[in-house]
Amino acid sequence: MAEIMEIAEQIGTVGELRTQDYATIRRAIAFLKRDDEPPARLETLADHLGLSPSHCQRLFKRWCGLSPKDFSAAIALDRARRLLQDSASVLEAAHTVGLSGAGRLHDLFVNHEAMTPGDFKRRGAGLQLAWGVHATPFGEAVAVASERGIAGLAFVDEDKGQTPHDALADLGSRWPGASLTKSPEKTLPFIDVIFDPARWSSAEPVRLIMIGTDFEVRVWQALLKIPVGHAVSYRDVARQVCTERAARAVGTAVGKNPLSFVVPCHRVLRADGGLGGYHWGLTRKLALIGWEAGQVAQVGIDDQV
Repeated sequence: MAEIMEIAEQIGTVGELRTQDYATIRRAIAFLKRDDEPPARLETLADHLGLSPSHCQRLFKRWCGLSPKDFSAAIALDRARRLLQDSASVLEAAHTVGLSGAGRLHDLFVNHEAMTPGDFKRRGAGLQLAWGVHATPFGEAVAVASERGIAGLAFVDEDKGQTPHDALADLGSRWPGASLTKSPEKTLPFIDVIFDPARWSSAEPVRLIMIGTDFEVRVWQALLKIPVGHAVSYRDVARQVCTERAARAVGTAVGKNPLSFVVPCHRVLRADGGLGGYHWGLTRKLALIGWEAGQVAQVGIDDQV
């Protein structure tokens, strides 16, 4: 029993550290993305965060594999515009991206299925879903899963003053007929894999259960084809799903994505390279883009399609 308690305390400590790190990163991103200021020097950022320059540098390196300077470059809008230049071919050629070994990123480590239209029309009636609140590298998140796989993953949006129960209510409103039971032990295995790149493997993919309209599911499936380190516009996704004239409808479907991070709606930008919206906060969208740039850099992936 003593050993179990010790392990539980260690797990709790790791979760607290994850949350504390992300809180610091949020402050750092807000400071780095100021439009009316030149790029901040490491010493200036460290002073703002109340850290030593060396500690600030180590935190960024540990968190995303990039220095603050490189992180700023990764999330700059001019980079986004450059990424968008070739975006028309990204979705079509996604499966030819050269990902290999331990660096196989989560675009290729998920397997997914859609619920039938009848299941969706019943609004989840008869569906048994487990839910849990978990610490992640990007703050607290609520996960919802069935026996077949993970159906929802929602970050707690601090910018809106949300609590985990607010995030759960947001997910639950999508399937009002479902039965939701608090069972974090059932959702934790999904979280452990999703946020640990070392465990991303096509041999043991994470099962996604997509619950939405036929059109929404087709949009979310298109998002899964966008490679890490690339960005596309809403019009590009619309062109892949049906016609680019449906860009507004696609934007609505992107905003209803219930599986944050795994279904990468954060890689969809405005046609002019602007960030556009993000259901879980623009600060987090910037964090995700920067973190993925760090993952690509760490595993040495050629992100040219």
